[in-house]
Amino acid sequence: MTSSFTSLVDGTRIKIEVALILCVSLIVISNVSTAQTATVWLTTGDQIALLQEQESVSFKPGAITGQYAINIDESESIQTIDGLGFALTQGSAQVINSLKPAIKESLLTDLFDQKDGNAISILRISIGASDLSNSVYTYNETDGDFDMSEFSLQGPDSIHVLPLLKEILQINPDIKIMATPWTAPTWMKSNNTWIGGSLKPSHYQAYADYFLKYLQAMDKEGIKIWAITLQNEPEHPGNEPSMLMSSAEQIKFINDHLGPTLANSAYSPKIIAFDHNCDNTAYPIDVLNNSQYVDGAAFHLYAGDISAMGTVYDQTGKNVYFTEQYTSSNSNFDQDFGWHLENVVVGSLRNHSKAVIEWNLATDATYGPHTTGGCDQCLGAVTIENDANFAKNVSYYVISQLSKFVNPGAHRIASTQNDTIVNVALKNPDGKIIILAYNKSDTMKPIHINWEGKTVSYGLPGRSAVTLLWHSENTVRIE
Repeated sequence: MTSSFTSLVDGTRIKIEVALILCVSLIVISNVSTAQTATVWLTTGDQIALLQEQESVSFKPGAITGQYAINIDESESIQTIDGLGFALTQGSAQVINSLKPAIKESLLTDLFDQKDGNAISILRISIGASDLSNSVYTYNETDGDFDMSEFSLQGPDSIHVLPLLKEILQINPDIKIMATPWTAPTWMKSNNTWIGGSLKPSHYQAYADYFLKYLQAMDKEGIKIWAITLQNEPEHPGNEPSMLMSSAEQIKFINDHLGPTLANSAYSPKIIAFDHNCDNTAYPIDVLNNSQYVDGAAFHLYAGDISAMGTVYDQTGKNVYFTEQYTSSNSNFDQDFGWHLENVVVGSLRNHSKAVIEWNLATDATYGPHTTGGCDQCLGAVTIENDANFAKNVSYYVISQLSKFVNPGAHRIASTQNDTIVNVALKNPDGKIIILAYNKSDTMKPIHINWEGKTVSYGLPGRSAVTLLWHSENTVRIE
């Protein structure tokens, strides 16, 4: 009897002790989940910190108001982000390929690896030569070859661009590739030369077939083209190479030739119009509202205001993409870093852009290669100094400050901003929240990010950018 009673008491005691342990564990778990932290990555205009991870900061209960408060509403999902990246010109491929194999692998991993690198997710390439190629060329300079029997990728691109693209795809198979011509084959143009001129109306179908042949040829190389734009800077006839193309010409070419040709093929890249400056909204609105085949419009910002992208989106309901902005060898890091973050990255994304693409990925130490009439002061994201060394430049940090943290399928969410602290907020498919903020002033500003009834604060140095990221849901992980 005594033995049975003792066993009963011991059993009850054990149950009570287990219950107490569970209660304490739940309290601890609750405290862990509410003590949420945000990871912090900083780049300063004075280059003391360059995409450098800082000490994490903790959320605190309640909201903080004030001049530099940022309110995030993740329930308001805006546009999906297709990617951030650069232009891979023939010249940039040539100089990257000049690196020793181990150095080249290190650079490509740093740029494109989705786990250990900066996760560059979109590349813009040229169909034929751009002004940052080592020569001018197209894929068919045989006059009168309307059936495209002489079309060939053989030449500078097969030597430099295609092998490098294949290496990049090995690192990131999900990367999106946008292709853009700087000119049609010269025999299809009104002036039969590389610079200026326009597409002959009698050659519209030949040019549509040229696009299709390009898609087929790239496919045979194992490279899928995600999107095409019709013409780089169609209002600028002075570049080498270049070609004029009005909105009326784009509409006719797309509706009567390129659109039906691709619709009857096995290829369906996004067809994107315009691809020029933000000082002209009438052109892209005209094309987007008058063609069922067009996905959207692409923009540069060498003239105009970035709000033009929002205007075109609002008046057409179609997609907008930011596809080019160069950094100059004559400028400085602080000025370019601030301007590009405010306008190209934050500005375009807050005006519905689905992509942010800076200009050239790489140059040599003399800002080449380029054509005779091409840009001779365009600074690459990296400078290839010799076969063993490269330097990272300002546009590398402009893009990587966000690309490193954004996953495919991310979308922009609502965030408030003021004239001093500009920002953009995104949410990854896995629930991670990302906010990029840039302080335009010369002095430190205390920013307070309000989210889901909590606040995280950070002292953001002047002329500097910070990226904070955290998981949307409190999750206890047992490891």
